[in-house]
Amino acid sequence: MNTSSWRWFPVWLIAAMVGVAIVNGYMVYAAVKSFPGPVGMDGIDLRNDYNRVLDVESVQAALGWRVETSIDAQRRPLLMVVDREGQPLPAARIDVEAERPVGPKDHTVLALRDLGQGRLQSDTTLFSGQWDLLVTVHSGDHVYSTTRRVMVR
Repeated sequence: MNTSSWRWFPVWLIAAMVGVAIVNGYMVYAAVKSFPGPVGMDGIDLRNDYNRVLDVESVQAALGWRVETSIDAQRRPLLMVVDREGQPLPAARIDVEAERPVGPKDHTVLALRDLGQGRLQSDTTLFSGQWDLLVTVHSGDHVYSTTRRVMVR
């Protein structure tokens, strides 16, 4: 009789493979169970429309408009919107939405009041943390859209 411990090698090899298969099966189950669903205009959708994105970007760059953002001491967003020469845009309508970039969506439409010289202030106080300000400027036939991230302390 062979009493070598190597005779158990095939049994341990098969047991290890079964263990790996069980762990992989659980990982697949956990990934499928926790899948949040499809995303919006990201990934493949964005790639498929990339020429349109580049066209919009070049039109906006040709306008030369600038949007600068900051937060005042009362945690309200401040914006400055100017043209290529640094002058306020005439008869511009500016829409601003604030949303959290991570975590539960906290989406807020901001009402702005004009402080003069292209400066605008929101009446809404934002909670502490990171916010994305989605800014859309309409002036004449032109539309300029941009996103600015601000940190509210």
